[in-house]
Amino acid sequence: MGISFHLFLLLLAMSFQYLCSSSSNVLTLSVEKPEDVIVSKNGMFSAGFHAVGENAYCFAIWFTQNPTIIWVANADQPVNGKRSTLSLLKNGNLVLTDAGEFNVWSTNTESSSEFLELVLENNGNLVLREIHGSILWQSFDFPTNTLLPGQQLTRPIKLVSSRSDTNLSSGFYKLFFDNDNILRLLYDGPSISSIYWPDPWISSWAAGRSTYNDTRVAALDSLGHFSSSDNFKFCTSDCDLLIQRRLTLDYDGNLRVYSRKHEADEWYVSWQVKSNPCKIHGLCGPNSTCSYDSKHGRTCSCLPGYRVKNDSDWSYGCEPKFNLSCNRGESSFQLLHYVEFYGYDYYYQENSTYTKCSNICLESCECKGFQLNFENDKGTFTCYAKLLLLNGQRLPGFRGTTYLRVPKGMNNLSSHIESGGECNRVNFVKFQRVYTKEQVSSFQKFFLWFVSALGALEIVSFFLIWVFLRRTHQKSITFQQGYHPATAGFKRFSYAELKDATRGFSEEIGRGAGGVVYKGVLSDQRVAAIKRLNEANQGEGEFLTEVSIIGRLNHMNLIEMWGYCADGKHRLLVYEYMENGSLATIVMSDTLDWRKRYEIALGMARGLAYLHEECLEWILHCDIKPQNIFLDSDYQPKVADFGLSKLQNRNNLNNLIFSTIRGTRGYMAPEWIFKLPITSKVDVYSYGIVVLEMITGKSSTMGIQTVDGVEEHHGSLVTWVRRKRSERFGMASWVEEIIDPEMEANYDINMMEILAIVALNCVEESKDSRPTMSQVVEMLESHENVIPRDYDGS
Repeated sequence: MGISFHLFLLLLAMSFQYLCSSSSNVLTLSVEKPEDVIVSKNGMFSAGFHAVGENAYCFAIWFTQNPTIIWVANADQPVNGKRSTLSLLKNGNLVLTDAGEFNVWSTNTESSSEFLELVLENNGNLVLREIHGSILWQSFDFPTNTLLPGQQLTRPIKLVSSRSDTNLSSGFYKLFFDNDNILRLLYDGPSISSIYWPDPWISSWAAGRSTYNDTRVAALDSLGHFSSSDNFKFCTSDCDLLIQRRLTLDYDGNLRVYSRKHEADEWYVSWQVKSNPCKIHGLCGPNSTCSYDSKHGRTCSCLPGYRVKNDSDWSYGCEPKFNLSCNRGESSFQLLHYVEFYGYDYYYQENSTYTKCSNICLESCECKGFQLNFENDKGTFTCYAKLLLLNGQRLPGFRGTTYLRVPKGMNNLSSHIESGGECNRVNFVKFQRVYTKEQVSSFQKFFLWFVSALGALEIVSFFLIWVFLRRTHQKSITFQQGYHPATAGFKRFSYAELKDATRGFSEEIGRGAGGVVYKGVLSDQRVAAIKRLNEANQGEGEFLTEVSIIGRLNHMNLIEMWGYCADGKHRLLVYEYMENGSLATIVMSDTLDWRKRYEIALGMARGLAYLHEECLEWILHCDIKPQNIFLDSDYQPKVADFGLSKLQNRNNLNNLIFSTIRGTRGYMAPEWIFKLPITSKVDVYSYGIVVLEMITGKSSTMGIQTVDGVEEHHGSLVTWVRRKRSERFGMASWVEEIIDPEMEANYDINMMEILAIVALNCVEESKDSRPTMSQVVEMLESHENVIPRDYDGS
């Protein structure tokens, strides 16, 4: 029996099995095909599979530019990265299948129509409908944590927060209409729940709400006006402008409206329900307190004698280091100034005293402490004995005192307590499942076994021959080109195309150790920056590194790569073109005012923080300098040139091994010179040098000296700035001594001082003394909002 006949039988069997399982599908999107994405006609929204962890995916809808998730089908049950599909069946049901085995989500719809379609509309609504007929299902009726303009929150609908900013599974906060027709926010924790908005101690009437309208509907319109049937209304800070908006119940329990004028812009908060996040229940968990200020944000702290339960999630709160006895003689009380706990009182008494209240608490084994609140209108104290210590706040203006119950002899615990802020760890979903084959009938199994047995030997022989020929062909290509293509998803240009685009490489716009950059115009009329790498072994290595690394990146402050060329010995990279060129060509001019310099420093920090801590592969740039920072038409910075980048292993983030010193003289951290372990702090150091150059208008390499033939790692710029600061320490005028003369008097001295101090922190000789880039972003962002936009420098 010939091989062709065996192959025919086998293919026939496989086709029969496939037709039996998929003949009822109208549309199928596969998790293994990144191109399987539904896009709205206006291009504003996209829908498809979104990675939420290791081998874990959700079907979601997001804003296409600067992707922001707005809806998720299977947030609590991600599917595998193999064989998972979203299928529209002929019976009208839309089904999400995990690994081809079982359904995890569906619309539960039916239709007898032969013409069905799944459409993502221009308003972000995913609609399953009969063509020219009725709507079977739409995502607007089943929101997750976000409402879009025009989308209604109605009686049966709840907004549910995500678990964290990186974990899309259901969190502890809900927005809903209760049975009294009032729109409320609820903390629904693992063991307890409580309403925290409107303020629970205020009646609905006093909060301006009406209980009489039972329509229970609320919506945000496209102009920033929100209206609810219970008479709650608000207008965003930018209302009456027709811009992009979204109303999101964030993972921290705060309800916020986010706005942006352009798709490429970052979102900003234009309204929020709680200006003080400590008013939100459950944020810091039990046995802890929450404090907030506009400069440092929210901070959670354990009570004296308690320790944090989970360093990565403060919602678990703190646990005692001691054991309390029911014997009242073995307990005492620790005084806590300016601390208030809301709720969970098992005893209440007006006109009370410390003695009365403490005796009440000591009578119960369950009492964790008590609170004496001063009633200003009565001039007396009210006692609240606590079963649980939840929703704790540190309030400097609190007119009362809290007493924490502790074992006797421990009532003089140190006021130093364990504390911490927001935990920003990436909470990847650990998702593992053994794949099994789909169930087939006995006839199919026998037929497949029979055909396979007859042709096994011939098929295996054919396969081995094919593998041999394939490998031989690939080796030939590898030998000719010198490498394997490092990435996909970009356009591969021919050398002739790029030579034509650059008019024979005639307009040079930059030059570096790795190659020369030319300006070009592509066939689709886009202006591009085309980098022609040196034709050497190092150039090839840089090419492979850049293509593989940049292919993983997506951030507004990182340069975007459009394609590459690998044509014979020619290797080129095609980037977006930056109208204002590199920072090196403009930093010494009078084009950049103080505000632009501050925003450039902040944008650079955001880009580097993404590289170090947020992208899928953690990356060291290793060559931060003005020549590698480019500015677009709005002077927004973009970090470029990853030819010297180094991928970090997630399991070994310290002591990276480098075969050669990397970087540029004047910007290199001491670790390179003294052969110390290399970490992301080398980029922090280089960033600090660049910022000092922007502030002073001076070059980092001015007057660099050598000692025994070894260059000093910091040169004279850092030394000069430090000396100016030390000479006038504590005086704002020290900044006037270092400021770039091109800015003259047109700058905000306070903002420049903040920028200079951050830069000096970044160039500390000890890497452990330098902040991380995310900390730099936090420091600069905390002051960014106070920049007067109409400031003229006078």
